[in-house]
Amino acid sequence: MVTPPAEEMTPVINRLKRAQGQIGGVIRLIEEGRDCRDIITQLAAVNKALDRAGFAIISTNLRECVASPEGLLDEDQATLETLFLSLA
Repeated sequence: MVTPPAEEMTPVINRLKRAQGQIGGVIRLIEEGRDCRDIITQLAAVNKALDRAGFAIISTNLRECVASPEGLLDEDQATLETLFLSLA
């Protein structure tokens, strides 16, 4: 598997930081005794942000594999497939 270049991970890091803030918001909503609809709406937003971050990481690796298929090992392909399916 390929380690993604740091510059390609900047959007992923930003997305994860946003999700981190959303998680803090969910905790505050619960502590404040807010309506469950508000809590679930925020949890759904966090889940979506985390899923998108995961897919972005996998996508980066897939692009590297397409660009350099001769370096792709069968176990790398299986690992990417497993990771992708774990997010689906």
